[in-house]
Amino acid sequence: MPMSKTVYLDNVSSSPVHPEVQKTLFDLLPIYYANSDALHTAGTDIQFMISRSRQSIADIFRVEPNEIIFTSGATEANNTIIKGIAFANTAKGKHLITTKVEHSSVLASFEQLEHLFGFEVTYLDVDSEGRVSAEDVLKALRPDTTLVSVMYVNNEVGTIMPIKAISEIVKKNSRAYFHVDCVQALAKIDFDLSGIDCASFSMHKINGLKGSGLLFRRRHVNMAPLITGGQQEMGYRGGTSNAISHILVAKTMRLALDNQTKTQDTVAELNQYLRASLNSIEGIIMNSPLEDVSPYIVNFSCMSVTSEVMMNLLNENGIYVSAQSTCASKSSHPSHVLAAMGVSGARLNSTIRIGLSSTTTKEEIELTCSIIKKGLQQYGKFQR
Repeated sequence: MPMSKTVYLDNVSSSPVHPEVQKTLFDLLPIYYANSDALHTAGTDIQFMISRSRQSIADIFRVEPNEIIFTSGATEANNTIIKGIAFANTAKGKHLITTKVEHSSVLASFEQLEHLFGFEVTYLDVDSEGRVSAEDVLKALRPDTTLVSVMYVNNEVGTIMPIKAISEIVKKNSRAYFHVDCVQALAKIDFDLSGIDCASFSMHKINGLKGSGLLFRRRHVNMAPLITGGQQEMGYRGGTSNAISHILVAKTMRLALDNQTKTQDTVAELNQYLRASLNSIEGIIMNSPLEDVSPYIVNFSCMSVTSEVMMNLLNENGIYVSAQSTCASKSSHPSHVLAAMGVSGARLNSTIRIGLSSTTTKEEIELTCSIIKKGLQQYGKFQR
């Protein structure tokens, strides 16, 4: 039976759809159902709306409209960019660089290129806060490096990467393209696309629709399409367009960005309150760093109580959290991000990730922390 009142603290994984996005969706669905590539008026009307959405997004990012490609989300965007660049540039080399703490869609793309297609991949280490150094990127660059891929904000611990410094090093010392997974950065931290060749975005992280995302690709980037068979998206993504989803991307972004500063301030205050509450509980060790970190993500370990036990206890009380990236939630392996940070043993097997939003309340935080405290007292033996 569903709980009468629930506390949703998994906003890193997915967020509720904004009411205005919902309304527009329901308004458009019964009317705009034609194929947007059809030559009749019903089709051209939809194509015009898609083009207008694309132009609005380009204006936000200060790029050209033909550099914006609609996708089903960031997983597709990451796969398309990484494999598309790798395949299109084999004449220049087959060496690629990424980090050990990337999203699974990035790591799996590189692993497939490595194991099935004979590419050589350098997986860079990170420090104890989950941050890769620009100097390590420099050391890894080679004449045959064609792609460097580093996420902007880590989706498990919230660490912000030194993207500007890495970009400058890549551009100054190689011919490689620079790709950035911007999923947890969009509308959550201040950033721009200068110095970035390709980027990935997902709308359901910022109160948009699932199955809705973006791929940014500068015109000079040589990238092969992965989905062929149609003229859609400048030939980079064949198949009938998910028109309504594409149209709503611009609105989703505008709503999120219009409220970015106010939301950031609210979440930053909630973050401090949550950290203070957790730090007052015996048996809690914080995994998210204190500085250069997204306020939306708080990762910690409940020592001597496994993630599964604590998550089940929270779930029984109507509190929804994660232990690691939701794309790896069914894996029996502990977090690859925390392992790369040097976390091990009981601390690695007892992690909890909370994803805050501007609608989270202090009362919800207090309730959550009280359940965590009870769980540690009931199941745990404190080991600091």
